[in-house]
Amino acid sequence: MPDEFLPLARPDISEEEIAEVVDTLRSGWLVYGPKTQRLEEDFRAMTGTKHAVAVSSCTAGMHLALLAAGIGHGDEVITSTITFASTVNVILHTGATPVLADICGDDLNIDPAEIARRITPRTKAIMPVHYAGQACRMDEILPLARERGIRVIEDAAHCAGSSYKEQPVGGIGDASVFSFYAIKNMTTGEGGMVTTDDDALASKVRILRNNGLDNNAWNRYSAAGSPFYSVLEPGFNYRLTDLQAAIGIGQLHRLPQFNARRSELAARYTEAFAELPEVETPTVRPDVTTNWYIYVIRLSGLNISRDEVVAELKQRGIGSAVHFLPVHMHPYYRETFGYQPGDYPIAEREFERILSLPLFPQMTDSDVDRVVSAVEEIVAQHRA
Repeated sequence: MPDEFLPLARPDISEEEIAEVVDTLRSGWLVYGPKTQRLEEDFRAMTGTKHAVAVSSCTAGMHLALLAAGIGHGDEVITSTITFASTVNVILHTGATPVLADICGDDLNIDPAEIARRITPRTKAIMPVHYAGQACRMDEILPLARERGIRVIEDAAHCAGSSYKEQPVGGIGDASVFSFYAIKNMTTGEGGMVTTDDDALASKVRILRNNGLDNNAWNRYSAAGSPFYSVLEPGFNYRLTDLQAAIGIGQLHRLPQFNARRSELAARYTEAFAELPEVETPTVRPDVTTNWYIYVIRLSGLNISRDEVVAELKQRGIGSAVHFLPVHMHPYYRETFGYQPGDYPIAEREFERILSLPLFPQMTDSDVDRVVSAVEEIVAQHRA
């Protein structure tokens, strides 16, 4: 294996972020406080929404957004089977039942027609998953929800800085939830953000993230605060800390730069693979601007499996990944809900072909060329 391993992703932490963290450490205020509020305000401005509420993870944010939207026992929530398991886990945590839908064959996002045929009187929310940084077909999804009083909670984990029909992702549905995990386009290590224009939903999320305490309790240990507080309902410890937010402030400032570089790298991949029929490059719809969170190719015409391609790349010192094993194929969900092979044919077909290649702003053009050469070599050796 070559000495230098090229990972799938790597965070870009600058001296600006380091200085902000040091300033936070020296301030003596480490938990939720002024740095987190600054990140919330900056993120709110980026998305153009009325509210941005920082949370400990995107998973926590989705959980709270569903609860704040009134989702609970006896309800059904429709979402994509091509997603990370946390999207579906949080539906179960509310007491509701997840209802999976198949995907479109072009961009791998949830198919609005599949949503429509799964709506029942028990459907109380739709959770579109904006896959790989590309927004779902929201103009087709929103009418399905609005005419039935169904809430739309967007899983925007992949979508910091993406837009749909020139509108930033974040304020299209009732709420959107973003991830700041270490390999996302911007990071706080762990963390997330809930954005919404709904005053009541935002207030509920703020209360629930802080153990159900009233919204003035965060500064009860400061000179300006009061030691007295009220618990309004049983909540959770889902707060982001100022230490994490200190990283996020600089990351958000550099997000346009990050996304622009990702776009350049993605274009280089796409151009390089144009004459390789065994490699299908990502389809980007004209009504979206993607942030290129991941670059997902689809393989065909080989005498080895996708998993063997992953192993071959690793032998050449190149990381890769598969986003994602469909939810209905995971043992827990398969056994609990009785899913069978063929239930979601497009997702199952494309899962066998998808492969995420390295993509992060610190990559050089020569890094892309190295990956392309490795893929070309593997394809040449294993054409069917």
